[in-house]
Amino acid sequence: MSTSVTPASGWLGFRTPSLRFLYGWAVANLAANVLLVVTGGAVRVTGSGLGCPTWPQCGDGKYTPPMTYHGVIEFGNRMLTWLLVAIAVATWVAAMRYRPVDHVARRLATLVALGVPLQAVIGGITVLTKLNPWVVAFHFLATILIISLATWMVYRTRPNVATDPDEVPVPRDSVIARLATALAITVYAITWTTIYLGTVVTGSGPHSGDEDSHRNNLDPVLATQLHADAVWALLGTGFALLLLAVIARLAMQRSAWWFAGILLLQGVIGYVQYSTGLPVILVVLHMFGSALLMIGATVLLLQAVDADRTRETA
Repeated sequence: MSTSVTPASGWLGFRTPSLRFLYGWAVANLAANVLLVVTGGAVRVTGSGLGCPTWPQCGDGKYTPPMTYHGVIEFGNRMLTWLLVAIAVATWVAAMRYRPVDHVARRLATLVALGVPLQAVIGGITVLTKLNPWVVAFHFLATILIISLATWMVYRTRPNVATDPDEVPVPRDSVIARLATALAITVYAITWTTIYLGTVVTGSGPHSGDEDSHRNNLDPVLATQLHADAVWALLGTGFALLLLAVIARLAMQRSAWWFAGILLLQGVIGYVQYSTGLPVILVVLHMFGSALLMIGATVLLLQAVDADRTRETA
């Protein structure tokens, strides 16, 4: 007697993946990369960046960590890469097997899957350059780029999109739609600028990842002021977009509220950590907040340019 295999159970769901199945893996992909930001921050603030002084080995030609505090922390962060690879590959397989074919989802899954091992190589370069602050910054920004792409993947594959009865459809060629798009693009660009300047501040500060690592030799006070100026610019454009979304009852107003809340909390954490001497927990929370800001800015941009959620299929 033969037994039929349901789409949900065949190959653990990969045989004929549903949109919800693909969406679940997309969410896991995004969450894993955000976790990498947190663990990477923990490596930096605990001074464990050279806990494994070589790459891809962990010192003395071995692939296992020295049984030291710093070695275990750095090696644990490296091991997270394998989890990211597994999740990225699973997401890619689900995107490739999903029907009807979604070319955008396939491209996004491929970019994220390729980005994870590339990130591991960049991480190795940071070790080989003894935590050069500019290379470390590039390592962090590459993760933020992957997070933005993974967010797009989540947005693209979200099932059962509910509509708010209070939302008013806005024609794409209207002044309001164009203004919302322009503001969303500006918010996204300033978010990138703010995060980049945050890495410059970090490169001039005390959390180098190792006590012997060099800094970027910039004035921490001036670097912090420049970063703060970008934050205020982001606050202005972010709340302008929120005001427009609320007044015009745009579909993005809920996302705009969330972004404004995260931005305010991130600003408070930034000022508190600066005035209290950069305590470890606040530095890690601030890095986590940067990842959340990029998620929020990406969602706002996608909602502005893809209001009707058209889907490229074949």
